[in-house]
Amino acid sequence: MGAVEDRAERLQLLNVAYRLLGSVTEAEDAVQDAYTRWYGLTDGRRAEILSPGAWLTTVTGRICLDLLGSARARRERYVGAWLPEPLPDRAEWDGTGEADPADLIVRDESVAMAFLVVLESMTPAERVAFVLHDVFRYPFAEIAEVLGRTPAACKQLAASARRRVSAARAPAPVRADVVRRVKEAWESKDIAALVGLLDPAAVMTADGGGMVGTVLRPVEGGPRIAQYMAAIADRAPGLELLERSVNGLPGLVARRDGAVVTVAAFEIDGDRVTRIWVVRNPEKLRPWSAGRQPS
Repeated sequence: MGAVEDRAERLQLLNVAYRLLGSVTEAEDAVQDAYTRWYGLTDGRRAEILSPGAWLTTVTGRICLDLLGSARARRERYVGAWLPEPLPDRAEWDGTGEADPADLIVRDESVAMAFLVVLESMTPAERVAFVLHDVFRYPFAEIAEVLGRTPAACKQLAASARRRVSAARAPAPVRADVVRRVKEAWESKDIAALVGLLDPAAVMTADGGGMVGTVLRPVEGGPRIAQYMAAIADRAPGLELLERSVNGLPGLVARRDGAVVTVAAFEIDGDRVTRIWVVRNPEKLRPWSAGRQPS
């Protein structure tokens, strides 16, 4: 594989792995592991492989499948809720940081936080079959090589996953004006305004990973979420709230002394927020610290 092919293939694999794992760090590790195995082959064995890209996709998929299979045990030990790693949009940064794998992940509806959360509800095999076929259009014959099942079985897995996606309410576009009003109400500690912006059945889920303080269980109901947000504003003097793209959609980023400490993604129905996903785990915010955001 030449240098150009290698880079294009690596970017494709990274995009696949992030959607499979929901983690930039784990995706990069999975792709690196696949390349390590590729270069570990003898020259003769590599020459026998007609499509290195297909081989790498198969190996990356199997690595991700193994990671997903062990994720359940890891999540059981995880403190509080587990959320996917949020992605920044480097175009909003000043470009002073080093290139980060997160910069190379294509932002589309398949990386929206709402979509990634639905993927988390799938079995590992369903997720692999669905992502590879419905998102990346790989044929079931190739997916069968990843999963070690027949193409017909892989087709059934993708169909089952598709039903899970259909059962979840199709999210409406995240309106920047609603996110902006949430920011303004939060900054002014206006509980009444926050309640008006939140759906009565809204749910807020936070991920601190046991490393920083946050609620361990989802906060349910617009009034309770509004009161919680106002209380946080009281306890966090000097916190700066910024409107920034999160996984390609309007979101909010909080920073203190120039360091990003919280990233929030939203689901909005009409002019009200129905879901808020808050990531505070510092390990999941590393891509947000690779550069300095302008005010």
